[in-house]
Amino acid sequence: MSQSQNTLQQQALTVRENAYAPYSNFRVGAAIRAISGQVYTGCNVENVAYPEGTCAEAGAIAAMVAAGETRLTEVYVIADSPHPVTPCGGCRQKLAEFATGDVVITMANLDGAEERITLADLLPGAFGEHHLDNS
Repeated sequence: MSQSQNTLQQQALTVRENAYAPYSNFRVGAAIRAISGQVYTGCNVENVAYPEGTCAEAGAIAAMVAAGETRLTEVYVIADSPHPVTPCGGCRQKLAEFATGDVVITMANLDGAEERITLADLLPGAFGEHHLDNS
């Protein structure tokens, strides 16, 4: 594992501890590296009205955008699950808004299992600006 990826892993693992998950007890941490090299993190935040919660990836993206950045180059997501946890469909689309298809998403669990996949393979046929009629 490269030092760059180790940093993302450590930050995702650390922020996962701050997750607010009183209903599912399923804590997720995410770390994304922006094009500047800065790392932004997020954790899931549940709400008793289930659809109102926020995913870890969405929180990390919001932190990146709040800091004035809009391009990401690397993603790491970790949760305590039997298999490495994948971003949900909505988060896949959110990642596609700020990344190119060749960006690598590393998905992991607390047992050390990791899977790496490009965003294009994780979300084939992503909806994008090219679908809009901007004429």
